[in-house]
Amino acid sequence: MRKLMPTLKMTLFVLLGISFIWCLSFPCFILFQSKVNQRALSECDLNIPRQDKVSPPPPLKDYKDEFVALQIKMEAEKEKGRMREDMIKELRSHKLLLQQYVDKLEELLKLQAQKQEHKVQLVKSDELLKEDDNCPLPPMDGYPDCKDKLMWMKDMWKDDPCYASHGVNGTLCSIFIYLSETESWCPLLPGRVKHVAPLETPEIGSGHAEIRDSLSGLYPALENRAQYQWIYQRIRSMDEIWVEAGRSLSAKYNVTGRKAKQILLHPGVVTDESHLKITETAFSGGPLGELVQWSDLISTLHILGHHLHLSASLSDLREFLRVKSNCPARRSKIEADLIYTDIIGFQQIKKALQGSWIQYKCMFRVLDSFGTEPDFNHAAWAQKQNLKSPFGLLSLIPMQFYTMFPHTPDNTFLGFVVQHQLSDNEAEQLKSNKRQNQALVYGKSATFWEGKEAYLDVIHKYMEIHATVDNGTWIPSYVRNHGIIKGIEVQTLLRQSKVFVGLSFPYEGPAALEALANGCAFLNPRLNPPQSSLNSQFFKGKPNIRELTSQHPYAEAIGEPYVWLVDMHNSTDVERALTAILNQTIEPYLPYEFTCEGMLQRVNILIEKQDFCHGPGSWPPLSALKIVEAKFGTSCKQACQDAGLICEPAFFPHINNAKSLSNYSADCQESEQSDRSLVFPAYSNTASGKHCVFQSDPLLFSCVRSHKSLIRICPCRDYIKDQIALCRACV
Repeated sequence: MRKLMPTLKMTLFVLLGISFIWCLSFPCFILFQSKVNQRALSECDLNIPRQDKVSPPPPLKDYKDEFVALQIKMEAEKEKGRMREDMIKELRSHKLLLQQYVDKLEELLKLQAQKQEHKVQLVKSDELLKEDDNCPLPPMDGYPDCKDKLMWMKDMWKDDPCYASHGVNGTLCSIFIYLSETESWCPLLPGRVKHVAPLETPEIGSGHAEIRDSLSGLYPALENRAQYQWIYQRIRSMDEIWVEAGRSLSAKYNVTGRKAKQILLHPGVVTDESHLKITETAFSGGPLGELVQWSDLISTLHILGHHLHLSASLSDLREFLRVKSNCPARRSKIEADLIYTDIIGFQQIKKALQGSWIQYKCMFRVLDSFGTEPDFNHAAWAQKQNLKSPFGLLSLIPMQFYTMFPHTPDNTFLGFVVQHQLSDNEAEQLKSNKRQNQALVYGKSATFWEGKEAYLDVIHKYMEIHATVDNGTWIPSYVRNHGIIKGIEVQTLLRQSKVFVGLSFPYEGPAALEALANGCAFLNPRLNPPQSSLNSQFFKGKPNIRELTSQHPYAEAIGEPYVWLVDMHNSTDVERALTAILNQTIEPYLPYEFTCEGMLQRVNILIEKQDFCHGPGSWPPLSALKIVEAKFGTSCKQACQDAGLICEPAFFPHINNAKSLSNYSADCQESEQSDRSLVFPAYSNTASGKHCVFQSDPLLFSCVRSHKSLIRICPCRDYIKDQIALCRACV
């Protein structure tokens, strides 16, 4: 009861307060009238003195009109507030619009200033070019940087004494001769010939290339160099296989009459200056893809009979190219016909050679595992479209990029060799092996295993699981781990296993094909959503937006019964694949393009036929060209593939004009040239017929881009099964 007293008191106080307000608001006498005695009335009206006779109260004022007026006034104030807010919003909008106009005006003024500056430079350039009447200059078509270089050299030639040593004395003729003959920025003056410096060792450059029957001549350049240790060991382990493949190739094809090329190889990934430490981790579970490709390329070039010069550092590079100042060397140690490098190595070479790298531009073959698409390669286009990549903007011909797999038709497929062929001794060791009810997991790093336990639990229900990971890596207790082991031991495990288990990473590695080559099915995880540089940290910064729909797209295309595409998070899907694998028997399978002989054939033809130094050539032969139209939103890569063909970028220049298209029943009623897109040549249908747009910038030809309102005209070709880099008429 005591606890309720404060609550009751509070309730009574509230009620009294409400009554008091009610009394003030309404006349008490109306409510009580004559039934209420005088005393009650006087108590209600506190301001009326007590009298014996009470006079009637004065009439109360009616506040209704005032109340209505007050409501109207309040509504008016609210309306003013709304109008004020609307005005503020409108002012803010005007301010933003005005700021945009100001920004646009500043941009236009800036562009105008740049144009004016460009005009001034052109005037200065023209004045420079006219100053020496005794030095008539040739047309500069095809040399867009010549004028800028002339202007720079006019002011800066004294900064480095090497220019004077090359005959530059400040006159227009001396500068022009230097820029056209010593470097390659300008065309040759009429009547002059570019002299090639003699080789320091001319005897090396003579003779024909013949298939070699040994790799022993290669070993002295490899065995004592730390950067090449893993490469050296792989080459030695495959010595017999390479030699036999060379014999087989020469027995099947005519490989005589070839010139022995001088070839410089500079793998940037193995140099200490790259700071990648890839050679240090190669023996302890580190990534091997790039080293595998370099090993196989070096073996291929040597067996084919060419002269190799191996660089493993910037000092090696400078020694080969005789780089001592801003000027190019008068004589290189070698006069290279081809330069194989990677993107890191290309950047190192470009930095070492300064401006003179341009004279080697057409000789480069850049190893690029995941590929470079044309819009990321074209420096001006990439900058304009804000396509940022530390590996892009090289402005090479896209086919100069050599990939691990044939995934980017704008590039060239170099490939590698799957080590499945064994020496006689190794083959004897494996004869006693029988395939067990076991799986081998594809993953040497702890990060590959994270979040995969439920997936592995499903597999473990069907078979024993083995692994080859570092002993410090956490793996489920039921997994039998063999640690980091040698290649022959991995092949033994694969030949004992029925399935090779992908964990969704690493992407596009050689191991999946090694499994197939050893008769082991591959469990290939789907990637949903597909992974690319747009949504994947791994691919971020890669110079392409190619999408991977599985861990290994090349293997995905091979399909069942060798490769089984699975959703790792769907146990029913995984069990379906495992049941099928356990109830089947497959023979070892390896596409020809990933054998030693297949790589020898492909690289030999590329060396002999692929030429980036003399403009559009006749390889592949034009007889292989097939024109296919790509409908709205479809790339040439897809359109050619749908037709059972492959997009061939080397054919783009041959169909990039109305006259050529007319030969293929593709008539253009109207046409123009443009560099606004990567989909040209293409056309749209208008009232007057086909309006064709042709590509004005050859570096922007692309197989992989599409347009929602233009029909692309695509150059396709056939290909040899399991040797996709070559057409049927190419061999």
